Amino acid sequence: MYPIISSDGRNNSEVASRIAQAKTNFQKMKTVLTNKNISIRTRRRALECYIEPILMYGCEAWTISKQTQKKLEATEMWFLRRMLRISWTAKKTNDTVLEEAHTTRLLISKIRKRQATFFGHVMRREKLENLVTTGMLEGKRSRGKQREKLIEGLTDWLKAGKSLEAIEATKDRKKWRTMIANAVKQGT
Repeated sequence: MYPIISSDGRNNSEVASRIAQAKTNFQKMKTVLTNKNISIRTRRRALECYIEPILMYGCEAWTISKQTQKKLEATEMWFLRRMLRISWTAKKTNDTVLEEAHTTRLLISKIRKRQATFFGHVMRREKLENLVTTGMLEGKRSRGKQREKLIEGLTDWLKAGKSLEAIEATKDRKKWRTMIANAVKQGT
């Protein structure tokens, strides 16, 4: 139940664990989620209510690299292909699958929205979490190319310019919520 973070601060094993748990629970609900007598809209709603929370538990603290984003998008497509009973041998593009499911890719957007909401909450508090999240702790930085931080991923998604501008925007809840809503409308 607790998040898995490796000694070097990465969360790849946490994301992999969440994906595995979500797929396991999908298989348990396979009879409902793949039933063609139930509308795709209802099955998608069941997926959102029962499977996605398992997948996204603790996602507020994830740093989403390009590799992680690809894994999450592949998982989202895995769910849709199984729900529509599309075999892996059927040469259907992801766009075709999304059209058949009457949806778009929403998972990354949902995760980013949760992250932004949580980030705003943390930034409005003057506590240790604030310092850890912004990376303002004392000490030496490691050599080599620096890994992407949560705040950098969020500022890119929100199109907020610089990290400091995003941090300042969190102080005003209305402005922050508007930024999140605009980013969600634009997609990932």
